[in-house]
Amino acid sequence: MNDGYSDVLDNIASSEPTPGGGSVAALALAHAHALALMVSRLTSGKERWKDGHSAAEYVISSSERGMKLAQDLAWEDAAAFNRVMDAYRMPKDSDTEKEARMESIKSATIGAALSPMAIVEESLGLIRSIAELAKFGNSNALTDLYSSAEMARTAAVIASLNVRINLDSISEEESSDLSSRLSILIDEINSEYISIRDVINERLGW
Repeated sequence: MNDGYSDVLDNIASSEPTPGGGSVAALALAHAHALALMVSRLTSGKERWKDGHSAAEYVISSSERGMKLAQDLAWEDAAAFNRVMDAYRMPKDSDTEKEARMESIKSATIGAALSPMAIVEESLGLIRSIAELAKFGNSNALTDLYSSAEMARTAAVIASLNVRINLDSISEEESSDLSSRLSILIDEINSEYISIRDVINERLGW
């Protein structure tokens, strides 16, 4: 832990609307990747856990990328919200200005839904990637892997709230595809999470 971490928390805790829940979701996902990386490195190269080596190497490769991407998504979510606010501040004196403003608001709002949707998609990717590691990874770090899955699922749930609140601001016709996609993703995440939970609980004898 260092002062930089405290600065992030202070930024979230400020009276500014960003970074908000979407950014927190992305940072939760980054933490989930970090835990998955730790468990993978505690498994990789250890003779006792040789059955988990390939799974560990796969997670190391994917989560090094995923952890960086999750941090980028935290910034992007805040930027997407700011673009919505900028659109609302556009002039609306003439009919032409009103029309341009409404189009900008709609476009920015869809963008503000797509940013957290990417977090949900990346959360599913992480949970899928650690399924094999749950079976064969270092048993001394199984609760950390369990925590990684839980953090990824939580990141998806938080991000889904931001998707939904933005979809509420656009027409059903324009939001239906995204809404359906979100439901499918969350269902898949919950299913994959339950499988990992059950595997880990069995290995721990819980």
